[in-house]
Amino acid sequence: MAASLLTLLAVNSRRCYATLVVSNFYSALATAVLFLHGLFIFWVIFGALLVRSRPVLRWLHIASLIWGILTELLPWPCPLTLLENWLEARAGVEPYKGGFLLHYLDRLVYPDVSPTVLTVAGVFVCALNLAFYARQIWSTLHIRSAK
Repeated sequence: MAASLLTLLAVNSRRCYATLVVSNFYSALATAVLFLHGLFIFWVIFGALLVRSRPVLRWLHIASLIWGILTELLPWPCPLTLLENWLEARAGVEPYKGGFLLHYLDRLVYPDVSPTVLTVAGVFVCALNLAFYARQIWSTLHIRSAK
């Protein structure tokens, strides 16, 4: 009887340990996706400063800006948010509802700002970046046509 009880405890202990390891693994992956998400937002906001003379990066940044505007204005879920929520659920954490910006930045930086104001601010930042690129492209075309 005592041996079977010890065996049962050992098996349950291993299951709990395995569950804990898997949970920590998914939690670590969710944290990595959270970090990647933050880097993407940093890229969208400040990418124009990083791509000065790199045309490939410039077009990648323009595509990122358009994606940022579309995901803010349309009911499209961001794939990084979906992945982060899925990983959190697998880790045993209650996934958050809504978008990344509203969940993290709204709580930390703007606790009393409405979601609409935060969305308008995000679209404004992206549109400002796009206007910067449009001005650069227009200037380049204007200089070429003057030659």
